[in-house]
Amino acid sequence: MALYSYARVSTLEQDLRIQRAALKAAGCCVIRAEKASGTRRDGRTVLQVLLDFLRPGDARVVTRIDRLARSLRDLQNIVHEQKDKRVALRATEQPIDTGTAAGKAFLDILGVFGEFETNLRKERQAEGIAAAKARGMYKGRKPQIDPAVIHKLRHKEKLGPAAIARRLRIGRASVYRVLGKKVA
Repeated sequence: MALYSYARVSTLEQDLRIQRAALKAAGCCVIRAEKASGTRRDGRTVLQVLLDFLRPGDARVVTRIDRLARSLRDLQNIVHEQKDKRVALRATEQPIDTGTAAGKAFLDILGVFGEFETNLRKERQAEGIAAAKARGMYKGRKPQIDPAVIHKLRHKEKLGPAAIARRLRIGRASVYRVLGKKVA
């Protein structure tokens, strides 16, 4: 049985060294890692390549289940795909064994808590933004498009919305929004 490991952090600023060390200590020679959000599966190419690569009898090793997925649905889908391929799932920091009823139940419980933690974080973030807006501290993202430039290109250079969008390398809808027109 070959051990293939997967490590993940959510942002580019986070470090993978602790996970890599734990996976090496667990006997993993092949460690695949990526920096991507665990709340959604799309865009996680390293995870997908590893899923496609695993063969019957192999085992995928992670440090914790939340490194694999933060959504219960995604976690269950990944586990079912691995089960269909007869691939085991192990976690170095949690007693996970997808071959037993208790292990499956524990996995689902951890998945529920991972999703719960994500939802709590989103709620706290929304509350913080609302409080900052109430204090007048939160203005949102700064505009990336200068309306004066768009109006100048439209009226002085007589360019149409599509030409303006090409020149400024922005979406045509953004040009229409600035010009006060509706997109057809």
